[in-house]
Amino acid sequence: MAINQSDTTFDIEQNIEQWRAYVLRHAAIHADDADELESHLRDQIDALMQTGLHTDEAFMIAIKRIGNLQAVSSQYAEVHSGRLWQNLVFATDNKGWVGDFISAFWLALAAALAFQIPTFFGVTPETHEWFFARTISLFCLPFLAAYWVVKRQLGTAGWLTVTGVSAGAFVIMNALPWQAESATSTLAVMHLPMALWFLVGVMYTGTWWRTDARRMDFIRFSGEYAIYFVLIALGGGILTAFTVGMFSFIGLDLAWFAQQWIIPCGAMGAVVIVGWLVEAKQGAIENMAPVLARIFTPLFTLLLIAFLVAMLVTGRGFDVQRDVLIGLDLMLVLVLGLVLYAVSSRDPGKVPSLFDYLQLVLVGTALCVDLLALGAISGRIFELGITPNRVAALGENLILLVSLSGYAWHYVNFVRNRCGFAALERWQTGFIPVYVMWAVIVVALFPLLFGF
Repeated sequence: MAINQSDTTFDIEQNIEQWRAYVLRHAAIHADDADELESHLRDQIDALMQTGLHTDEAFMIAIKRIGNLQAVSSQYAEVHSGRLWQNLVFATDNKGWVGDFISAFWLALAAALAFQIPTFFGVTPETHEWFFARTISLFCLPFLAAYWVVKRQLGTAGWLTVTGVSAGAFVIMNALPWQAESATSTLAVMHLPMALWFLVGVMYTGTWWRTDARRMDFIRFSGEYAIYFVLIALGGGILTAFTVGMFSFIGLDLAWFAQQWIIPCGAMGAVVIVGWLVEAKQGAIENMAPVLARIFTPLFTLLLIAFLVAMLVTGRGFDVQRDVLIGLDLMLVLVLGLVLYAVSSRDPGKVPSLFDYLQLVLVGTALCVDLLALGAISGRIFELGITPNRVAALGENLILLVSLSGYAWHYVNFVRNRCGFAALERWQTGFIPVYVMWAVIVVALFPLLFGF
């Protein structure tokens, strides 16, 4: 390839190598395919440089002409569909993925063993239930964060961040004078995974966390991760049940081994392995989370509309019992998740569609339900007083109110052509730290405010 010698700051071979590595992340594209694409890329660069363009300019234009790699990957997947099912990603021509799996495997094994370390000192889930409840997310999520430290090559800074945050969370959860089964300890157990997931997100995005694009990547990753983890958990549960059942046929009782080793160790290890799997299969087939979001969005919209209509027709208000409000909040969080994944999978360059109007209706009805829930929670506080659970519910519903209001505002402006879809994406990615800050407040400050 002829290279313009006047362009001394741009390393063409290094950039082509990085582009090729990115191409090979798509499971439908093998080394031979990458060779063909690289050949086309080099031909394009040569032709562009002969017109007088600098090397960097020619490279960028040639990349653009090659096309969207997601679309290219889908085309290769259609032509070579058998590749996706021959093996997971242990292709002999893709050593990078094998290396990633080895790193994930050892970290998964470390997570599994970490869960068992307390049992060697007589601390078991049966005798110290609340210790394991408070610490369960610390046995796995830091190891998933560590996997991204290795994969993204974040070095000492990454390791210190993961170690420091994990150690600080362990001290908060186990060194503070918690009262047995107190409300603040229960809230901390529920919110700590959210804070640690933010740590995973920072490591996943590497040094690009502050950009909206990388935050959006992590949102997509989170959706795919949830789907893959559920599928693997179901498969693992069936496998464990068959294992116990088969051995019971010959008089061997493995139920105790399954309860103490297979299930908890498998769950801890799966947290890391699923992270590797989602990244490894990126681009091989259409992501599942956005597809499910499109399926369930109209269903949840109908559910919320029917719920509001039933309240108006019957004249009944919310039952302000604690369990009812918790269930309602979980439903609103699920609706927010549907909106998140739908936004993350949409082409921002397309004009408003019917699905965008449906999303706006879903957000609007969710807002109405959230306002009713806020009224019920506020009434419960005024009537019965302040407790950690009520303050947590109030705070979470206020955050949902702000988040959903922002979505509604930007969706209205988008469908009325007053702003582009990028503004809605920026709202989504910019609001992520708010969720995490609230989780940290519940974990770290609520115990102090409410006397543990």
